[in-house]
Amino acid sequence: MGLILDSSVVVAAERKGLSAAELLYSIRVIVGPETIALSTVSVMELEYGIWRARDAAQAEPRRRFLGDVFAAVPAYPLTFDIARRAGRIDGESRQKGITIPFQDLVIGVTALGFGYAVATGNIRHFQLIPGLTVVPL
Repeated sequence: MGLILDSSVVVAAERKGLSAAELLYSIRVIVGPETIALSTVSVMELEYGIWRARDAAQAEPRRRFLGDVFAAVPAYPLTFDIARRAGRIDGESRQKGITIPFQDLVIGVTALGFGYAVATGNIRHFQLIPGLTVVPL
C-alpha cells in the first residue's frame, strides 16, 4: 500500500527546517519502502502557502523546499471515478450529519482510488472517510 501525504505533513517538515530528502527519509523510517505521493489538491494547498507568505524572505525558502518535494514526489490527479466517489461519500456523510472539509475529502478519496493510505497531522477529518487507512505523522 502506498501513502498520499496530506499537506499538513509537508508544512510541518518545512517549518522544522527539514529538507525534502529528510522529510521522505523520516516517513520511510516509519512506514517502510512504500510509494509516497501527493494529491494534486495537496499541491494546490502547498502552492497557496508560497503565495500567502508575508514577504519574499519567507516565500523563497518555501518555494525551494516545495520545488524539491514536487521533484521527488509524484502527484496523483483527481480522476472522474475519484470525483464520483468523493461526491457519493460527501452526500452519504452529510445525510448522517457529518461534514468532511472538501480538500481533505478529495485527498482522502484520491488515496482510496489508488489503494493508498493518507499520512497526516490532521487525523480528525480523514478518519471520517469510510475505508481510508490513516497514518498519523
